[in-house]
Amino acid sequence: MTLPTPEAHLRAVAAIVERRSPGESEFLQAVREVLETLEPVLAEHPEFIEAGILDRLVEPERQFVFRVPWTDDQNRVRVNRGIRVQFNSALGPYKGGLRFHPSVNLSVIKFLGFEQIFKNALTSQRIGGGKGGADFDPNGKSDAEVMRFCQSFMTELAHHIGEHTDIPAGDIGVGGREIGYLFGQYRRIMQRYEAGVLTGKGVGWGGAEVRTEATGYGAVFFAEEMLARAGQGIEGRRALVSGSGNVATYAIEKVQQLGGKAITASDSSGYIVDEAGIDLDLLKQVKDVERARISEYAQRRPGSHFVADGTVWDVPAELAFPCATQNELSGANARTLIANGVRAVTEGANMPTMPDAVELFQDAGVLFAPGKAANAGGVATSALEMSQNAARSRWDRDKSESRLHGIMRDVHETTFAASERYGKPGDYVLGANSAAFVTVAQAMLAQGVI
Repeated sequence: MTLPTPEAHLRAVAAIVERRSPGESEFLQAVREVLETLEPVLAEHPEFIEAGILDRLVEPERQFVFRVPWTDDQNRVRVNRGIRVQFNSALGPYKGGLRFHPSVNLSVIKFLGFEQIFKNALTSQRIGGGKGGADFDPNGKSDAEVMRFCQSFMTELAHHIGEHTDIPAGDIGVGGREIGYLFGQYRRIMQRYEAGVLTGKGVGWGGAEVRTEATGYGAVFFAEEMLARAGQGIEGRRALVSGSGNVATYAIEKVQQLGGKAITASDSSGYIVDEAGIDLDLLKQVKDVERARISEYAQRRPGSHFVADGTVWDVPAELAFPCATQNELSGANARTLIANGVRAVTEGANMPTMPDAVELFQDAGVLFAPGKAANAGGVATSALEMSQNAARSRWDRDKSESRLHGIMRDVHETTFAASERYGKPGDYVLGANSAAFVTVAQAMLAQGVI
């Protein structure tokens, strides 16, 4: 049998994905971003073409879409849509968060699940890729409404998950409160205390130290390694952070612990600028405790100000951490950042940087860390939580953060080494995609056509 060239094979796979997933713009974007980097890998490994690895990798192993009925505090019946995509389990049980947000649809969940395959592979924690969520908005809902929604959502999801099958965690809109309600309903349905079925639990009932902070901390640890290799550092640098959820909050915290100055945070209403450096206690009070808009921060913090128009990327700084949501940083934003002297962009969110912006950063010599490598700390620490649950043990904070730091150092080294191997040293997009793909492909090849 004559094999197609790597280039022809990649074109054929892309065409199949586009035919099968029309209109799924986020998923198609994520697939294209990976396929565009794999030609040198396939040239080195023609056996991956022969075994149809990519043909299988771009198609989820299974997908569930289900109705989620619940009642609000006025006793009105509401209905949302729930989704779980179990994308690839060659390396271990499916692992990936749940997102509760009005923007959730099948395209978004498939893109997140596809990214999760590669991210999880880079952690070396033996976990597969999956993702889920619902088009439910917890903002503005009472605790009782959130509880009733979570219980209804888990009533269906429980049939498809388990600590050896699929282990969800949190994501946008799913924090400790939601994980608690979800776990409680799972325990009620299954009649057993299966601690390893969900991660992101409270520390007092099976959760891991530093899990809440892990994605944000990990992104900064990755940036630290990337900058150090280029002879630079975080200390003394101004940093822009978008978002104000867990990822953004703890990216800000770690930047400031390492001697940098994070000066922005944002939500859907606008952003704040605090030239003295973000006051973390105030930010957590406004966003975590009061669940208020970010403008409340500026009203209480002298010297800071709130901006309703534009983006944090309009503010001059040397480091940028997009930590809000997908496709938040455009080509126009990239041009502004480059003109203002940005040195490194590190993705804390999943695919927050649009393709034209990534290309602009790379062409300008700006260090760019893709989310599948830079934000892997969250899922890596989830896997550490799973290990602790299995052993019925609990690590202290110092050990947990030390393990996280070591994993992110290894992710950086793996990613950089792959960029060198495939001819573009310092291209972290190529490095992350190729290193993760080879790991997953070799496992798929070994396990046969399943």
